[in-house]
Amino acid sequence: MGILRTILLPFSVLLFPLSAAAQEADGQRLFQQRCATCHTIGPGQNKTGPQLLGIIGRAAGSVEGATYSEAMQSSGITWDRQSLDTFLAAPRQMIRGTRMTVSVPNAAQRAAIIDYLESQSPD
Repeated sequence: MGILRTILLPFSVLLFPLSAAAQEADGQRLFQQRCATCHTIGPGQNKTGPQLLGIIGRAAGSVEGATYSEAMQSSGITWDRQSLDTFLAAPRQMIRGTRMTVSVPNAAQRAAIIDYLESQSPD
């Protein structure tokens, strides 16, 4: 039984996707690693970049007290999953003149970060 378990266990991860809690934890970990140097989730806690609580549905460049590039303020973007995915993949290609320098080239990591951001409620 031990040998069978050793052989089958790695494949079980492929057959049974991560639970929502595990995916959120992964997104939170990735947020801490990739984003937290410049961003927070806490309301009113801007750093170099704006706080990201409630980013889904928010107009780009609209967090009070945050410092934005003119390019971000005039982008006309309302953040949704697709626009965040595109932005995180290549910020300076999407919004020329943005101050955002970090990109997340891995699609699964971007999805996990966006899932985490989406799960954070401003209420």
